[in-house]
Amino acid sequence: MSSELRLKKLRGSGGFIMATVNDDQQRKGNLGGPDLFLAPIGRLDSEKISKYYCNTCEKEHEGSPKIEFENPNETVAENLVLLEKGQYICTTCGSIIAEYRNFSKPDEAASVGAAIPVTNTNIVTPPPAQNFESQNQPKTSNVKTFSSITGLGVYDTEARRIGVVKEMGIQPDQSSIVLVVTKNDGTDVTIKWDEIRKIGEIVLLGGPLGENNLKCTKCSYTNSQGSKFCESCGNKLK
Repeated sequence: MSSELRLKKLRGSGGFIMATVNDDQQRKGNLGGPDLFLAPIGRLDSEKISKYYCNTCEKEHEGSPKIEFENPNETVAENLVLLEKGQYICTTCGSIIAEYRNFSKPDEAASVGAAIPVTNTNIVTPPPAQNFESQNQPKTSNVKTFSSITGLGVYDTEARRIGVVKEMGIQPDQSSIVLVVTKNDGTDVTIKWDEIRKIGEIVLLGGPLGENNLKCTKCSYTNSQGSKFCESCGNKLK
């Protein structure tokens, strides 16, 4: 395989960057469509980035965005360790251009098991960032949050980006794990654990995201796919 560097556009949730990447990096960024994505590639050398575009500024900037990262080396699920997490940040307005997570499996032959929860409940959702990933106002959540995968890109089996993980937890009246995903249009949907095929550098769903993730007209709770009654107040869904 050639190691030749090529200038490519790499998309993020809040814009894109132009960077020179090798074949292996292109392979990681290619999720099956015509576009290359920055999140699966992870952290690039800032010297390889020639310019970037910020959706919030609606402007192209020369040079590299600011890159912030940390290495928690944290076990976030059975056989899944979070090695590094980081953000590409606009140097002008501070908006997030892209986020990434790098995971490893201590046992490559084994599958990833259940996520490891933290103990806090009824947390307050942080204020929204200046991009599509979080457009709702802060509100109290009834989902127990986990210390993993928040901010990961969510894709369906057709390699289409659905949105990003907002929260991961357990609904109070259920024993199953769920993901709350902020879709590309800014709305939230709830996805059950058994609808997820794989969690790694991205979250891969087991199929296309259906249109039956319904918001209750009575209490505005966003319900899981296939729900006929609101999982929060019991109201019948249309």
